[in-house]
Amino acid sequence: MTDFELIPAVDLKGGKCVRLQEGVASRSTEYSNDPVAMALHWEELGATRLHLVDLDGAFSGAAAHLEIARSIFSALKIPVEFGGGLRTLEQIEKILELGAQRAILGTVAVDHPEIVAEAVKRFSSASIVVGIDARQGKVALRGWVDVTTVAAAELARQMKDLGVERIIYTDVARDGMLSGVNYRETEALCIEAGIKVIASGGVTTVEDVRTLWERRRRGIEGVILGRALYDQKIDFADLRSQLLSWR
Repeated sequence: MTDFELIPAVDLKGGKCVRLQEGVASRSTEYSNDPVAMALHWEELGATRLHLVDLDGAFSGAAAHLEIARSIFSALKIPVEFGGGLRTLEQIEKILELGAQRAILGTVAVDHPEIVAEAVKRFSSASIVVGIDARQGKVALRGWVDVTTVAAAELARQMKDLGVERIIYTDVARDGMLSGVNYRETEALCIEAGIKVIASGGVTTVEDVRTLWERRRRGIEGVILGRALYDQKIDFADLRSQLLSWR
């Protein structure tokens, strides 16, 4: 394993593997009706981790794909991080018990940071990741429907103070748009908050990935790959091979 992870995403909506554009539920593209097979596909191509999101859970606040998640956890040998609708300690405990290595918390980090603090104490800092989704630097909640006045960097600092080790930072305006990754804000977040960051949103080319990789010493420890893989803008096996050759 390198010091920078390439993490394919499987997003669940209505039992299928989809991708949204800018986080808008009505702007979704279906890629597979077999999410388990899709997850296995990325593992077979050499992924060292899978990013699994319950989009229906993110919008509703209640996990809607627990059985599919359980099947993916059981089928894969690599670790899986899971997010979408995890807003109580009971929901967090359930997904970790089912087999997720990491539980990704989003909306609850703003609405109830005390739950994040308790989760870190109860389940370990390594198993709790906070997903910070932002538009123009401001945090977006509840499946990106509500944009707050909270600055992403401010929330990241708060989460670090609670014991969180890493965050996933998504530029919502770029997610699913194939418009290029926002590496400047991602790097700034690492520096300002002093926390490890996994980048997400807008990755379109190998050069996007390399730009992030070159900033790994700042704290960017990986990138989540979604639509670029599904639309075959990036070949995962080839990208992984290139990554291993970068110096």
